[in-house]
Amino acid sequence: MGKIVAIANQKGGVGKTTTAINLAASLAILEYRVLLVDADPQANATSGVGVELEEDDLHLYDCLINETPASEAIRQTQTPNLYLLPAHIDLVGAELELSGLPEREYRLRDMLQSVKDDYDFILIDCLPSLGLITINALASADSVLIPVQCEIFAFEGLSKLKNTIQLVKAGLNPDLEIEGILLSMYDRRLRLANIVVEEVQSHATDRVFQTIIHRNSRVSEAPSMHQPVILYDAACTGAQNFLNLAKEFLANNPTWIARRAKEQV
Repeated sequence: MGKIVAIANQKGGVGKTTTAINLAASLAILEYRVLLVDADPQANATSGVGVELEEDDLHLYDCLINETPASEAIRQTQTPNLYLLPAHIDLVGAELELSGLPEREYRLRDMLQSVKDDYDFILIDCLPSLGLITINALASADSVLIPVQCEIFAFEGLSKLKNTIQLVKAGLNPDLEIEGILLSMYDRRLRLANIVVEEVQSHATDRVFQTIIHRNSRVSEAPSMHQPVILYDAACTGAQNFLNLAKEFLANNPTWIARRAKEQV
C-alpha cells in the first residue's frame, strides 16, 4: 500500500508545485513507482511533467464529481515510473459541487483506495488555499510535506497550516502526520534568507529536512520545457537538490519502505 503525501502550504508562491513535480520525478528516477496527483485547477503540475489534455481526456474533476475510477484518468509521463492524475480548470467548480455531496471530505481518499496498492508513493500537489479540495487531500494523506520559502513571512503561513492540520487530525484523519518542513527558494547571498533558515531550523518543533532547495535558473526553466528538472538538466544544482531530498525522504521512511517491499514479495 503506497504512502500518500500531501504537499501543502496555504501561502502561495512557496514552491509547492515545483516540489511536487521534482520530488515525484526524483523518487521515480530512484526506481520507485510514483503517482503525482494534480489537485490545483491551474494544472501546473500536469503541464510540468509534459502532459497536455485533449478535450475529452479524463482528469481529477471527473474522479471527484462523476466518480470516474482513478485508473481511467491516470496517465504515464515521459519520466520512467512516474504517473499522473491530471488536473483541469473544471476543478474550480468542484469546490461548490463537492459541498452538496455526501462524505464530501473523503471523496479523494475513497477514489485513491482503488489504486493505492499500485504505487510506492502518491504525492498530492495542493491548492494554495484551504477549500474542500485541499481538505480532501489532507483527509486522504498519511503525511504532509510543507515547503517554506526562505523569506520573512514564512512562519506566518507555517503556523496557520499547522493549525489546520491539527483540525483535520482531530476531525477527519487522526493518523495524519507532518512529513517535514522543506526550506525552498534559498539564496545564500541574502542575509534574510540565512536568518530564516536559522530560525526555522532552531525553533521548528517538527522535522526540518536537512536538504535545502536553492534558487536555480534551471529549475525555473524546466516547466517551460514541460519536464522535471532532473530530465531537463540532471547535473544542475536544482536537480541535485531534489535528488538529495528524495534520498532523505526515503531515509526518513525505512519502516514504510520495508513494509512495501514485504507486500511486493
